[in-house]
Amino acid sequence: MGRCAIDRVNQPTDGNIADSDSRPRALSHNVPDMSSGSLKQSVTQTLGPNHTSSYYAASANPTPERPALQHDISADVCIVGAGFTGLSTALHLAELGQSVVVLESARVGWGASGRNGGQIVNGFNAGLDGVKKRFGEQTARFLGEQVQDGARVIRRFIADYNIQCDLKPLNLYAAFNTRQMQALRDKQALWKSYGMDDHEILDAHTIQDHVRTERYVGGMLDRSGGHLHPLNLALGEAAAFEKLGGIVHEQTRVINVDNIDNDPVVITENGKVRCEKLVLCGNAYLGSSVPELSARVLPVSTQVMATEPLSDDLAQSILPSDACIEDVRYILDYYRLSADKRLLFGGGTVYGGKDPADVEAKLRPNMEALFPQLKSIGVDYAWSGNFALSFTRVPQMGQLGPNTFHAMGYSGHGVTGSHLFGKVLADALRGDTDAFNQFVQIPWRPFPGGQRFRAPYSTVGSWWYGFKDRVGL
Repeated sequence: MGRCAIDRVNQPTDGNIADSDSRPRALSHNVPDMSSGSLKQSVTQTLGPNHTSSYYAASANPTPERPALQHDISADVCIVGAGFTGLSTALHLAELGQSVVVLESARVGWGASGRNGGQIVNGFNAGLDGVKKRFGEQTARFLGEQVQDGARVIRRFIADYNIQCDLKPLNLYAAFNTRQMQALRDKQALWKSYGMDDHEILDAHTIQDHVRTERYVGGMLDRSGGHLHPLNLALGEAAAFEKLGGIVHEQTRVINVDNIDNDPVVITENGKVRCEKLVLCGNAYLGSSVPELSARVLPVSTQVMATEPLSDDLAQSILPSDACIEDVRYILDYYRLSADKRLLFGGGTVYGGKDPADVEAKLRPNMEALFPQLKSIGVDYAWSGNFALSFTRVPQMGQLGPNTFHAMGYSGHGVTGSHLFGKVLADALRGDTDAFNQFVQIPWRPFPGGQRFRAPYSTVGSWWYGFKDRVGL
């Protein structure tokens, strides 16, 4: 089992095609009165009652409610899912003058795109060393050339469209033992061989410049990484898309796709979309609307909590450089400071996409083990979300017919991966298929155990890797 986190560059994983009973509950805990705090507006003021009750939703930039589709329409391109994959694809196509409509079963950024850890982490869950071993040098070199493009797309969107999403620099991988440190040195050398030279190895002393805990023996700083408010990024991308003439229909659940092998017609509850090209970006929330794709990924739930705002001194005592952190265990922790100096702390995995009974109880022991000074700090928000895990830990792209495309399975690296895939999909739809074809050639493999036993199989695997984490193997 690979390392799992909700889009530490979340995971992707967009809230798109979904049966209503398959949506995870977003949990809220001890929500404060926001009328006098630094939060911008309440959830109901900005996003209405149909979004998650996460910290991100509570601090979201004002955004309009977009009407549901109520009649039959036509478009050059129909995109299902207003998460990062769908929005990146849509915005790239709108920049080229394409007529594009996006259908979203809930609200923009409702899925993992608006719930994740908000970390710009370059790379894929599988790791280029694993890709090289499994698929060969040519595939590893191709992915190595692509791996930083997702972050470039994000930064270009933010700059070109003035998206206010609290973008900050620096991402740090933290190691608990010498074996993990050697793995980071090997990773730095491998990435450098593929042209990436933004990484600095830190020892037990120099890592204290970025994260002050006695638990880590060192780490690796990625200066091309960073972190941001993911929901505000998604909302900003949707607004930019609409300014270019694009249309987003929220609260529009896709029931079925007719003629998927030729000229697709998207069937929703109250209207149809006839399109020349269809792009499916449902990811972990795909549900059963497209059976051809549902077996390709496994929904995995991961959790995040947000503390109350920390004092300047307390924030400086844990994350002095304001970098975002993820450790390099299989079952990892990931965390960062928000713009208003809350610690956003994530981790944990539940295979099959179910929520734990108490998110704070699951995450708080790990937070306090790293930072004992936070034991008296309150937690204002705690929530869950699903990312889509592929068996190979490499995201998948492909076609179900000549005019139907899909992208999914970022396996916890969806913030950057989804933006990269959006660019690749847009290029393919306008005829430049070089990168698309190379991604398609990477084989996907079904989970052992089929639909019924894939989650138990993965859970047993996670126990084994969790054991290896605990004993330092």
